[in-house]
Amino acid sequence: MKLKILVGSMTHTADHVAQAIQMECADLADPVEVEWMDGLDIHVFDAEKTADVLFLVCISTYGAGDVPDNAQMLFQSLETQARFLGHVRYGVLALGDSMAHAQTYGFGGKRFDERLQDLGAQRIGDICFLDSSDGTHPETSGAQWCRAWLKYALPQASASGAAGPRS
Repeated sequence: MKLKILVGSMTHTADHVAQAIQMECADLADPVEVEWMDGLDIHVFDAEKTADVLFLVCISTYGAGDVPDNAQMLFQSLETQARFLGHVRYGVLALGDSMAHAQTYGFGGKRFDERLQDLGAQRIGDICFLDSSDGTHPETSGAQWCRAWLKYALPQASASGAAGPRS
């Protein structure tokens, strides 16, 4: 099964995390594809394009809890072109800074998750929050989380299972 990582970022940190996941998890998913959200819309989730695909939304938070600029078109299209996405299985890796932005920490990921669930997509596991204020390297933490998540998520997605136990 293919892992498709959709990247939303202003400072490239989410891209660095996605690249680390691509390198560290290539033995679990075949292939691991990283795609920036620039220019994407809801059609990235079309059923005919997503057979045997597990999505990972790897996204930062910008401003007052907004999704990054490069993710705006996709995010808005989930409302303006809304359709049922029950065939979509996904995870969320949300980057943020809980010290500097306590009120909006991880909102980019939370907002995408809410919108996808509203359209019937099924998140597998809990959202992973990577906190830039905790002193860890997001690339390392993200890749470690993703390895554990994939071991649970791939069989769930293959079986078209719902969220099930949380990771």
